Amino acid sequence: MIKINLKLFVTLSKYLPKDSECLEIPEATSVEKLMSDFGIPGDLVKLIFINGKRQDSNYRLKNNDRVGLFPPVGGG
Repeated sequence: MIKINLKLFVTLSKYLPKDSECLEIPEATSVEKLMSDFGIPGDLVKLIFINGKRQDSNYRLKNNDRVGLFPPVGGG
């Protein structure tokens, strides 16, 4: 098992589990699997950042990764 820090922004925050700053997940879990496990619809996630760098949903998480998921952003 590894530990990650998960942050969900704006409309995704309702999917945030308790203790999201120190989540234990199986080693080599992909971001896509993480989203599935927590019921986060993949079509609602527009940007994935791992340790401040943009990644895709196939990225395999490592111990102490900081994960940020963002929905599409609108504005005007």
